[in-house]
Amino acid sequence: MFSLEMSKEQKMIKNEVAKLVKAVVTENAGEMDSSGEMPHDSLQKAWELGASVSMVSEELGGFGMDDSPITTAIVLEELAYGDMAFAISSTLPSLLISPLVSMGTETQQKKYLPLICAENYNPCTLAINEPHFGCDVSDMKTTAEKKGAAYLLTGTKCFVPQAEQASHIVVAASLDGKGNLFLVEKGAAGMTIGEREKNLGLYSLDTYEITLDNCEVAEEDRLGGENGCDFDAFIAKTRIGMSAIGTGISRASFEFGMNYAKDRVQFGEPIVQRQSVAFMIAEMAYEVDAMRLMTWKAASNLEAGKDAKREAYLAKLYVGEQTMRVTDFGVQLLGGHGYIREYPVERYYRNGRGISIIEGMATV
Repeated sequence: MFSLEMSKEQKMIKNEVAKLVKAVVTENAGEMDSSGEMPHDSLQKAWELGASVSMVSEELGGFGMDDSPITTAIVLEELAYGDMAFAISSTLPSLLISPLVSMGTETQQKKYLPLICAENYNPCTLAINEPHFGCDVSDMKTTAEKKGAAYLLTGTKCFVPQAEQASHIVVAASLDGKGNLFLVEKGAAGMTIGEREKNLGLYSLDTYEITLDNCEVAEEDRLGGENGCDFDAFIAKTRIGMSAIGTGISRASFEFGMNYAKDRVQFGEPIVQRQSVAFMIAEMAYEVDAMRLMTWKAASNLEAGKDAKREAYLAKLYVGEQTMRVTDFGVQLLGGHGYIREYPVERYYRNGRGISIIEGMATV
């Protein structure tokens, strides 16, 4: 049954993630954004929490816990509250682990999960976005063609996070008109990783364009084997993940703006007492709650084994639109200060723009 209350275990997990964010992200997010680098030791500390491997069986390197998309959404929101780029980077291995656990063959799980679910953080990534107008994951231009005992992948991908460092890349491609996922190891022949992209936001998250020119993938590395995978279900999981991240960014902008408005005194009173400011803060508050509600509703469908395609699409659509609105309000609340990099609201605004544009950088 769908509940708006967190369980004791979920509250404990949320508090542990919040402690991590406070310790390694809160004071460093601005510096990470300015330098364009993500400290590996911070990613390692996040990895050691074990959220990404919790649903993997103990014999394959995990904790053997039940898969809970709602709990994962809570974790992603809390990480993004600290920094969107950190939330994505620290959970990148999940982009391989999650589909392997839910859709991979036993052979694929035994081959890859022990390599990824090791003691040290090992980035994996997903190549799904494409650099053409109107990119639609249901109509990808990247194709897979069966040839003998292999598949040949051809196409171009963009916004692929940490592609240069990733040991494995999950590539989304169309096979006979249907979406499929292929497990490609770094250095595969026919795959070329371009230069680091220069994006509007997410400065500390390096993303790349990838070119596939008859990149050969063994038939056993098609996720799910001969029958493939439930591509729509995987897309739903990634959209819920991105919705949770958008909720986290929006909450951060709302809380920072509200606290600033309480402290900022003009003409003898805090600006929060002005009706226009108070209305803006109230709108930010209920939009953040609405985002979380839609995200949790979609995640609860997954957790109950139901189809979540519609709910996940609507959640990401709504969160993408309202993240831009809430983070814009955050900038407005600070006036001229909102436009300078001394304060984090401009970073929330730049990063938040990516929620409605980018697919598949996080998954529940």
